[in-house]
Amino acid sequence: MSEQEHDTTATSGGEQRQQEPSVSQRLWRELTTGSAMLTVLSIVLALAIGGLLIILSDPRVQQAAGYFADRPSDTFAAAWQSVSSAYAAMFRGSLVDFGEYSVVRAVRPLAATLTNATPLIAAGLAVAIAFRTGLLNIGAEGQIILGAVGAGYIGFTMDLPVVVHLVVAVLGGVLAGAFWGGIAGFLKARTGAHEVIVTIMLNYIARFLLAYLLTLEAFRRAGRSDPISPYVAESAQLPRLFEGSRLHLGFLLAVVAAAVVWWLLTRSTIGFRLRAVGFNAHAATTAGMSVARSYTLAMCIAGGLAGLAGASQVLGTERFLSSGISGGLGFDAITVALLGRANPWGTVAAGLLFGALRAGAVTMQAETGTPIDIVLVVQSLIVLFIAAPPLVRAIFRIRVRSRGLGAPEARGWEA
Repeated sequence: MSEQEHDTTATSGGEQRQQEPSVSQRLWRELTTGSAMLTVLSIVLALAIGGLLIILSDPRVQQAAGYFADRPSDTFAAAWQSVSSAYAAMFRGSLVDFGEYSVVRAVRPLAATLTNATPLIAAGLAVAIAFRTGLLNIGAEGQIILGAVGAGYIGFTMDLPVVVHLVVAVLGGVLAGAFWGGIAGFLKARTGAHEVIVTIMLNYIARFLLAYLLTLEAFRRAGRSDPISPYVAESAQLPRLFEGSRLHLGFLLAVVAAAVVWWLLTRSTIGFRLRAVGFNAHAATTAGMSVARSYTLAMCIAGGLAGLAGASQVLGTERFLSSGISGGLGFDAITVALLGRANPWGTVAAGLLFGALRAGAVTMQAETGTPIDIVLVVQSLIVLFIAAPPLVRAIFRIRVRSRGLGAPEARGWEA
């Protein structure tokens, strides 16, 4: 018998089979060609383009470029100084500032990152769970507003014991968000109304509803004519977790929510039904699953998660209602869910990354004068590259390994 072109090993029955790769080889293949590596490379590529924008916007680099032909080293030195100082300032503003005189002050930037990440994680989960059910939840912004209104109203109007008041206020925000999300789910299930249009319109309704409520006596702070509510009672405030920062218990609640969503999607019957409907609604119907009920339930859960984000904002971060309580978090949550590939723990990681970029951008602009808008461009580029894996593979020359009968590996939303 002629030798085979590939390595083979003999089995106990004398049969020949292809030698399987070892565990370490499979792990290395997944790390270098899988979705995790593509995500890392997308971030690196976005930061590289962001660095180019920093160079182009720096007056010192522009000045040195004026005599580039005579002394090119000055231009390269100025460019390196511009990028390195900007990203170093971003690091100090988002993780650790080694220039501070105490450990507490040195890690305050990390606390700011976690504070910014808290509503992004909760709202990102709201978008992710809808994605997994085959829905596009563009209404996280309105659900955050309703959650903030529900939690804030309970927080500054009711007089309850300390623990009870906080629990009731948080639940009020979650239920208000669930109600707002459930409207879109119900209309989708009963009338077939497109959830994108419905949720966008609900965003406008929520925004103007908040503006109207802040003109009422019950929502207006005494002695103030501007649209701002009274402070939430101390018994309903989410306790601070770190001295000298606004980091509060809401961060832990967001992480717990991610764990619950992970369990729901991967370990529960309800999650199986939601994912089945998201994969193929017609097949799910044939299998006896109620697609309409799944759509309504998914949007109620999504709204509740976004309501948790609003509750954390009004009870923990701001501690009062204002017209800008949402701050566009609902739209940022869409990019967080996309970056996290609609995976609960991926959404947590994406929320932490965007929280770090938000916190570090302020320090970067204050110390180096770099426009803060560059960070927004970096965020957008990350999502762009995540959404275009072939482009990233082409830039870094990554080969796509085939599976089965030679079909290229395709990755969708991972559990």
